Amino acid sequence: MSKFQSDFLRVLDERGFIQDVSHPEELDAAAKAGAITAYIGFDCTASSLHAGSLVQIMMLYWLQQTGHRVIALMGGGTTRVGDPSGKDESRKLLNDEQIAANMASIQKVFSRFVTFGDGASDAVMANNADWLDKLNYIDFLRDYGPHFTINRMLSFDSVKLRLEREQPLTFLEFNYMILQAYDFVELHRRYGCVLQMGGSDQWGNIVNGLELGRRVDGAQLYGLTTPLLTTSSGAKMGKTADGAVWLNEDLLSPYEYWQYWRNAEDADIGRFMKLFTAMPLDEIARLEALEGAERNEAKKILATEATAMLHGRAAANEAADTARKTFEQGTIGDSLPTFDVLAGELQDGFGILAALVRAGLASSNSEARRSIKGGAIRLNDTPVTDEKSMIGTGDVGPDNVIKLSMGRKRHALLRPVGK
Repeated sequence: MSKFQSDFLRVLDERGFIQDVSHPEELDAAAKAGAITAYIGFDCTASSLHAGSLVQIMMLYWLQQTGHRVIALMGGGTTRVGDPSGKDESRKLLNDEQIAANMASIQKVFSRFVTFGDGASDAVMANNADWLDKLNYIDFLRDYGPHFTINRMLSFDSVKLRLEREQPLTFLEFNYMILQAYDFVELHRRYGCVLQMGGSDQWGNIVNGLELGRRVDGAQLYGLTTPLLTTSSGAKMGKTADGAVWLNEDLLSPYEYWQYWRNAEDADIGRFMKLFTAMPLDEIARLEALEGAERNEAKKILATEATAMLHGRAAANEAADTARKTFEQGTIGDSLPTFDVLAGELQDGFGILAALVRAGLASSNSEARRSIKGGAIRLNDTPVTDEKSMIGTGDVGPDNVIKLSMGRKRHALLRPVGK
């Protein structure tokens, strides 16, 4: 049973989101007394967030669901610096055009989880470039520099671990924690924001913001972090052997996203349902207790519910139906990843190695070659043993597609187009 009285903290606690909370009793009382405003920051280092960011996004979901105000802060300014937390080397510096393009792309995901608008309970999408880009460097140093000591900054993990590994930490990166602390102060001034949330690797940065707000404005601010999430086998959340599990549909189809959750380890079923779906806890407990073959049914429910949160119920049901047809009925489902190939290429003969790369089942010809040698590749459900095999018009099936498979769980279609 949760020790918290407010709906917000009780839900987070019961579902496994909480690692550390500053002043937990005071924050709990404030969240119980009325609506509070909280934020999480997201730097724009890529065109999409990946599944590792879902813990943070789901916290924003529950924040709004329990009656509080959400701020999703885009790091249009801090992305120009680069967060050194958890990194052995400096992040690649992006230009303003790249940052703007990435921001526009990742913003699409948030509306799936929270409602934005002008109402009192509607979420706000903010951009820290709105204030960071306007700072006068000398004035900023005079006003805020005295509140940060080098001694203290060197004690934070984001700095200490980099130095212990004898990896360089640039002065640019060293400034990141100051800018993030200032973000919290600015959001408190503009929106009355009192809580910053993030992963446990952000605890030092968050504490800096709490202390800066107290020193310069006398504000009572709070911080909350989540555990750094890995799978039961120790793999980093949101990563697979094939790369990142992207949240944007143009980088990863709903079907492939569904498959990621379907392939969860048995020990992760209940934990992932609590974190990544809105399913009731009693139903999660029932499914978590299933054994044997029934655990596969629980994984399908996890996959469908997690996919529905991001891509909508219709896309989730279509992905589940495609998986059922593909794996249980041996037919071709409607939402398998599909890639175009020119009909002329098939008439001339299209090499199997190039086809596997085109279909996204291999990142290179050499990887495709190894998969063939390992017996993992099938063409229209027939094993491929010759890496020099050619695909032609005769391989196009009645559905006007060619089915390629790697192992039992990865499938894609090639569709002839043009002449």
